[in-house]
Amino acid sequence: MEYYKLVYAPIIYMVKDHATAEDIIQISFLKVIKKRPAAENEAKLKAWIHVVVKNTVYDFFKKSKKNRNEMDSDHVYINESPVYATEAGDIESQIELKLMIEALEKYLEDIKPEYKSLIELRWKRDLSYKEIALRLDTTEEAVKYKLFRVREAMRKRFLKEWGAEK
Repeated sequence: MEYYKLVYAPIIYMVKDHATAEDIIQISFLKVIKKRPAAENEAKLKAWIHVVVKNTVYDFFKKSKKNRNEMDSDHVYINESPVYATEAGDIESQIELKLMIEALEKYLEDIKPEYKSLIELRWKRDLSYKEIALRLDTTEEAVKYKLFRVREAMRKRFLKEWGAEK
C-alpha cells in the first residue's frame, strides 16, 4: 500500500485511467522488487523508484502505440464482459486500512509531543534523519533511536488492539 500511495499520483497524472494505472503499478512494483539497487539512503531509493515508474509508463505507451498501429481497421474486437478496476475484496481491505489508519492517528494523539513532532517530520514532511536532527538541534543517532522507540511502542499497541500477535 505504501508503494501504491507513493507512485499512484504520478502514474494517474500521465495515463489518466485508473485501471491502466493499477496495471502499471503492478508491473513497476515487480521491476523494483527484482532489481533493487543498494541505495545509500531512502531518498535515493525513492528517486530510483520514480525513474523506474516513469520508464514503465513510457514503455506502456510505446507498447500500446505499437498495438494500435498493428490493428487492422477491418477487424474490430469488442469485449462485452464487464471489467472492474477493483474487486469486492479490495473494498473490504480499503475499509480495514482506513480503520487502521484512524487507530494509528489515535495512538499518535496519545504519545509525547516530542515523539509526535518526530513522526510528523519524518513521515508527513518526508524529511531525512539528518534534516530532522538539524531542525531539532540533536544528533542523527538520537533521532533514529527515538523514532525506533515510538515505532515499536505504536506497533505493540497496534498488535495488541488488532489481535495480530506474533
